[in-house]
Amino acid sequence: MNKSATAPAAHLTQRPALLAGLTLAIAGAVLFSAKAVLAKLMYRYQVDAVTVIAFRMLFSLPVFAAVALWKMRTEAPLSPADRWRLVFLGVIGYYLSSYLDFLGLQFISVGLERLILFLTPTFVLLITSVFLKRHISRIEWLALLVSYCGIVLVFVHDLHGGAGSTGRTSVGALLVLGSALSYAVYLLMSGEMVRRIGSLRLVAYAMCVSSVVCIGQFFVLRPVSMLVQPAAVYWYSLANGIFCTVLPVFMTMVAVQRIGASTASQAGMIGPVSTLFLGALVLGEPITAVQVGGTAMVLAGIYMLSKKK
Repeated sequence: MNKSATAPAAHLTQRPALLAGLTLAIAGAVLFSAKAVLAKLMYRYQVDAVTVIAFRMLFSLPVFAAVALWKMRTEAPLSPADRWRLVFLGVIGYYLSSYLDFLGLQFISVGLERLILFLTPTFVLLITSVFLKRHISRIEWLALLVSYCGIVLVFVHDLHGGAGSTGRTSVGALLVLGSALSYAVYLLMSGEMVRRIGSLRLVAYAMCVSSVVCIGQFFVLRPVSMLVQPAAVYWYSLANGIFCTVLPVFMTMVAVQRIGASTASQAGMIGPVSTLFLGALVLGEPITAVQVGGTAMVLAGIYMLSKKK
């Protein structure tokens, strides 16, 4: 009697938390994907990837630095070895990955960029198979095949569909591919540290490292006069730093805590779809049947991997 009475109540209590978690995961994925659209808008003002990424980090650094200082005061200090690991993770995971991504966006559509980045889980799987000798099952091979066929479909479409010259599209795709690979390495190397020091602390410290490198790179490679830009560049950079960097990071973390990493990752599959439509709405990039089909294939492959236990 008591069990039957409490079961619906427990279900009603869990449902709002589930909906809130899904909402956060979806919103975080959409916001994070929107950074590509903002980058494209900034490129219209003759700024380059070095400037875009530096301005992005200038606006996001104060938030991550505040979180890092809070963690430094409330938790045990890190060992020297962990500090060097965090420096490496910050460079490869947030600096190199972001820099290659923004470089590639100068040459390809935001739809193709998001699809390539979305292959990161498949790169993680391949790296663990080659270097860690992990067995890949038939369903995982099928998921890889479906995902990469989708990418090839969209890539060939962009080559011949007016998205840019063959050389430019190929260079852009390779740069974004390098971004996805570097982030896959970051995910593999950060797994053990996340368990020991927590995801919030790791992200805050790594983002601070990345910000210093990105901003330092700007002052080494560009004259100080390039800090003076049209007002629109500052507004886009503010939105990129806060709404497309800081907020998605924390929203995704809260979502993972509420609904779990698996469900949150599946909700994040909305990212490539949202980018496709944002690119059409804001940038005027066309949506074709081939793009929709390729996107569906990539999402299907990633979904198959996410369901694999």
